[in-house]
Amino acid sequence: MKLYTQTSGEGPDLVLIHGWGLHGGIWDTVVPLLEPCFRVTRVDLPGHGRSAWQGQVDLAAVTDAVLEVAPPEAAWLGWSLGGLVATQAVLAAPERIRQLVLLASTPSFVRRPGWQSAMLPVLLDTFAADLEADYSGTLNRFLSLQVRGSEDASAVLRTLRATLLEHGEPSAQALRACLGLLRSADLRDQLSTIRCPVLLLMGESDTLVPAAAGRQAEQLIPGARLEVIAGAGHAPFLVHPRAVATTVQAFLQPLNAACAGEQHG
Repeated sequence: MKLYTQTSGEGPDLVLIHGWGLHGGIWDTVVPLLEPCFRVTRVDLPGHGRSAWQGQVDLAAVTDAVLEVAPPEAAWLGWSLGGLVATQAVLAAPERIRQLVLLASTPSFVRRPGWQSAMLPVLLDTFAADLEADYSGTLNRFLSLQVRGSEDASAVLRTLRATLLEHGEPSAQALRACLGLLRSADLRDQLSTIRCPVLLLMGESDTLVPAAAGRQAEQLIPGARLEVIAGAGHAPFLVHPRAVATTVQAFLQPLNAACAGEQHG
């Protein structure tokens, strides 16, 4: 069974990959701003939203499932966990990704030697353990963590909670597996091989993926460009959808000259 996708808009292909526990519906605030310039394909990760869980337990397997349903050539935008998947995709199939936007994402979500702008490993370990005892409560606590530092945090949290259950609860197996990906994945050593243009788009007040992680990643990816959205937390597109869309359009403008008209129209 293939992953669920939703496609809208016209123009060059742009793939959107959501974060942990959510699904493609989380992009509802920003997709209308991108559709005039791009044909946007949203993908529900395995076990999330309307995609069935098929036992993908490592980053390569999850990424292969996304590549199977993605357009043959496209720009990719990944948020949080979705950025990790998008990074793995450009490493595994560089001919498929024309440009890459990593939104509030990082090559290593946990702290390691030489990489301190990240979560403590014990935080993800605790969430994984708590999922077994209190599934719903753990999901809510993780969503609350995502909005820390964000402007209008209460409104963002309401949006996240409402979107989370829009298509039923995500698979507990998928959530455990994807927490494991966030805990174990470390792509730092492979970033120097990326050759497509890369935009690192970070939230100034993000406490899960600090903007400092973007500055470090910028040094590891040849030619990467860093943009920081003022006042934004871990989900900048929910509070600042136009700022995110405008920045993404400007970065992807070489793919579609019509974007320039949209930005200034």
